[in-house]
Amino acid sequence: MDFARKLFDGSSNRDVIAWTAVINGYLKTGEVGLARKLFDQMPSRNAASWSAMISGYAQMGMFMEALETFNHMMIAGIQPNYSGLVGALSACAYLGALVQGKWIHSYINRHNIELDDVLQTALIDMYAKCGCIDIACDVFEQMPHPDVFAYTSLISGLADHGESMSALKLFRRMEDQGVRPNEVTFICVLSACSRIGLVEEGLRILRDMNDVYGIVPGPKHYGCVVDLLGRAGLVKQAYELVKTMPMEPDSYVLGALLNAYRVHGDVNLGKTMVDELSECFLDHSGVRVLLSNIYASMNKWDDVERVRKGMEEKRVRKVIGCSLLEVDGMVLEFVAGDRFFIHMDGVKDVLLRMEEHFKSLEIDEE
Repeated sequence: MDFARKLFDGSSNRDVIAWTAVINGYLKTGEVGLARKLFDQMPSRNAASWSAMISGYAQMGMFMEALETFNHMMIAGIQPNYSGLVGALSACAYLGALVQGKWIHSYINRHNIELDDVLQTALIDMYAKCGCIDIACDVFEQMPHPDVFAYTSLISGLADHGESMSALKLFRRMEDQGVRPNEVTFICVLSACSRIGLVEEGLRILRDMNDVYGIVPGPKHYGCVVDLLGRAGLVKQAYELVKTMPMEPDSYVLGALLNAYRVHGDVNLGKTMVDELSECFLDHSGVRVLLSNIYASMNKWDDVERVRKGMEEKRVRKVIGCSLLEVDGMVLEFVAGDRFFIHMDGVKDVLLRMEEHFKSLEIDEE
């Protein structure tokens, strides 16, 4: 990338294509800051350069920045290309920005932009993640030949919004249509099985991954099945599955297993499992916090202190929770424990009034 930048800086004919090519190069290497700096220096921008930044932000997980850039492009009067639209819809899906997502869909229709499979899948994913399952299904049914990505997006949305049976039904339709599922599809399907306690179906699907489709299950797949067994109260079977995994259990698998012990398990067996597995592979703050809570429920305060101290020594920090809220098409982010939010005094005032209101209701009931 350094060599390419030197050629670019030394060129006397730097048109918008050359600028965009270097920006794309930075984005592909993850240097989004340098990409943005170069983007801001461009004497003129076209749809490709704007869309490159939008797509790059979305792929880097910088969804707020992706939508902000998309909105600036709209203000500049530039019509986005397919990459820009898909990137913006992906950002809407993650942020739950339904109003903005619907506006983009309306924009596509108003400008008679042809819907290809990628754009339709982005719409399905956006509507599904925003909870508009019926609209997601409508977009899906308009596709003449849905591919694996469209099926997977809708299966995931159905499973995440309490329609696991519909998700499994769609998976069977996918198989009947000869569309080959991928690794992500199986994570969504196994998650659907876990939510409604279909133990035999989940175990069968895990076997079919390798036997029928030649896909080797990964930690995420095993984690879903461990969660399935744990929810069904089959904690020992979940433990045996973890012990026989062909790879080391990661934090996702251990988290599912620890949660199973927390809800259903025998505390002594849980302690044994923790001693055998957790010390070697415990590398995620969520799992450590869950482990600490399990020890606390067993009144093993020395172990609680040991886990907490281990987090400090290894500089493992608890992931700070945040909430996203869309108001009038604008997405606002709230971080847990943030005392510097500009409207914090107003928030506190509303919370105090709510508390007083609920207390008055309790007094009235008495």
